[in-house]
Amino acid sequence: MPKKKSKLDNLSQAHGKLENKAITLDQIWGDDGKRKYGTLNLAEYESTLREYNKSDLQNHAIKIGLVPIDDRETLIKRLKTEFNKHVSQFRARPDVTNSAKLSKKSKDTLSEGR
Repeated sequence: MPKKKSKLDNLSQAHGKLENKAITLDQIWGDDGKRKYGTLNLAEYESTLREYNKSDLQNHAIKIGLVPIDDRETLIKRLKTEFNKHVSQFRARPDVTNSAKLSKKSKDTLSEGR
């Protein structure tokens, strides 16, 4: 005689994690990160910076929130650093819950402290 299925087999458990991986309030409100720089791609941003003349670079630095300086190369380096900081805020952090595959011996060793 086949075993009767339990009602519990059809239930699922909520894990309480956010599925959309939003990190900042701007992301929750729908900002995809492109508003400030126009892109999240470093190569595209570098291309844009190369097209700017010195006064355009300084105006862009002011818009971003940096103090503009006279040295073009140093200013570009600072702008790239700020761009990378901005992009890192919009990248989803990796899910580390399943990243390590432990052997049974390792799990037993770790569970001894419980």
